Amino acid sequence: MRTLDPTERMLRACRGEPVDRPPVWLMRQAGRYLPEYRAVRAGMSFLEMCRDVDKAVEVSLQPIRLVGSEAVVFFCDIFVPVLGMGVDLDFAPGPVIAEPIRRREQVEALRNPDPREAVPYVFEILGRLRKALAPEQIPLIGFAGAPFTLATYLVEGQGDPTRRFAVLRALMDDAPGVVDALLDRLARMTVDYLNAQIEAGAQVVQLFDTWAGVLDEALYERFVEPANRAIVAGVDRTRAPFILYTNDAPHLLDFMLDSGADVLSVGASVDLAEAARKAAGRAALQGNLDPTELALPRERIFERVREMARAAAPARGHILNLGHGCLPETPVEGVRAFTDAARALGASS
Repeated sequence: MRTLDPTERMLRACRGEPVDRPPVWLMRQAGRYLPEYRAVRAGMSFLEMCRDVDKAVEVSLQPIRLVGSEAVVFFCDIFVPVLGMGVDLDFAPGPVIAEPIRRREQVEALRNPDPREAVPYVFEILGRLRKALAPEQIPLIGFAGAPFTLATYLVEGQGDPTRRFAVLRALMDDAPGVVDALLDRLARMTVDYLNAQIEAGAQVVQLFDTWAGVLDEALYERFVEPANRAIVAGVDRTRAPFILYTNDAPHLLDFMLDSGADVLSVGASVDLAEAARKAAGRAALQGNLDPTELALPRERIFERVREMARAAAPARGHILNLGHGCLPETPVEGVRAFTDAARALGASS
């Protein structure tokens, strides 16, 4: 097969069409592990960085030239679109909600503005990136946070290091209608936000459901699945394939398959071979190297990439990525070894 350009390779892998080899990028690839990122970020808050178009574009592009990633995911945070809903929040360093949402009247007070007006800098960043990437045919990835993951912060008031989400779980039991209303409002916002990203130049979009894996199958089916399926159905997948990421949730794989997403991005705890067997012709897979393995010797990273490629082969397609985002302590040489190993798959085929 002829060598594909990076955009062809990514789009074809997402849609289950033949490729010369799997494409490769990394979640949280523009981040603190890069000295160049830290230099650009110096003296700025995270939210200021998200709003600074020039700097956001610069750090989004860094992984292309510094570590050999084959796609760009624009620099932002899953909570940025929530700012337009009228939520008073700050980053310290994660999202902190001034008035946690726990009553129906608070849900009903949430605005549903046009994202282009609420967070215009997001779409300027995407437009600038698409133009910068066009000469080398590098694909541009947009993203959003899934309703349940956003709700964990909105209801709890901040991140929960225990991952128990006691307040949200109590609300699910005591006032399920409030949770349904919040998730529905967030789902409608997310559809508008992702479609606006596609219009601005995103060629693939990913929904991050980082915390849904803490739920059992019954709670996931009752609360999470309807919102995620509504988002998949509402996003214009004819223009941009849809990736659903659920962190460390092997017990939820069947629900992920039923979502209708083109690609399932799976956490490191998922058996990739088993996931590929289940996905078969229904979906492509993305993942799923444990981020800590980027500290392994270069030869071992190459071996792990070959193992993942073999394991994922029965799926409709495969995108090499991590099972979670790059850690701050990730060695840069480990990321380079990972992307080099992906390209070596093509050389050996």
